[in-house]
Amino acid sequence: MTEPELDIKTRILLAAKKLFAQQGYDGTSVRQICDEAGANVSLVSYHFGGKEKVFEALFEHFFPDHMMNELAEESMSSPVEGIRRIIGEVVKFTMTDREMSDIVQLEITLRTHRTDTVFRFLDPVWTRVRELLQEGKEQGVFQIESVSYAMLQVMGVALAHKRAKNSRFSFDYQDMNTDELAEQTIEFVLRGLGVNSNERNH
Repeated sequence: MTEPELDIKTRILLAAKKLFAQQGYDGTSVRQICDEAGANVSLVSYHFGGKEKVFEALFEHFFPDHMMNELAEESMSSPVEGIRRIIGEVVKFTMTDREMSDIVQLEITLRTHRTDTVFRFLDPVWTRVRELLQEGKEQGVFQIESVSYAMLQVMGVALAHKRAKNSRFSFDYQDMNTDELAEQTIEFVLRGLGVNSNERNH
């Protein structure tokens, strides 16, 4: 594949990501994507095989591989460390690639046939969170009664900044420091799970 071909594919993907986040998948046409990318309309079919394939390619291209591979599959040293790393990565991903994060949120809310594509990437991460919560409960590290309820709370806290963006409260979303938000979210989650201070600061 030549460099110009790589370049146009990337431009199409970036344009689609921007427009899907702003207008939604159904509200975005192939022509709009190509206008945004400065590309001929025929190139979407040529490079991707249509708009649906562009949507799938977004996740293959922009969803962080390290979150999938390292966090969902890697054997971690402890439940506390595993939760710390996953929550940190979730917060950083949703803060640094807000367009992809908005697409994920929109598709989950709408529950379209594309939602299966979204969950194919999300499920391994949240499944690992559930496993870590179960392991931590069994080891007595997490002071929780229900893994399912704890899972809901952990997900809610990890994604709270997404809801805050659209709330009536005066959150200065644009000026939030990603690393600070990640660290404070991790601390809040670990406190909520009943992890003692020695374990939290380990």
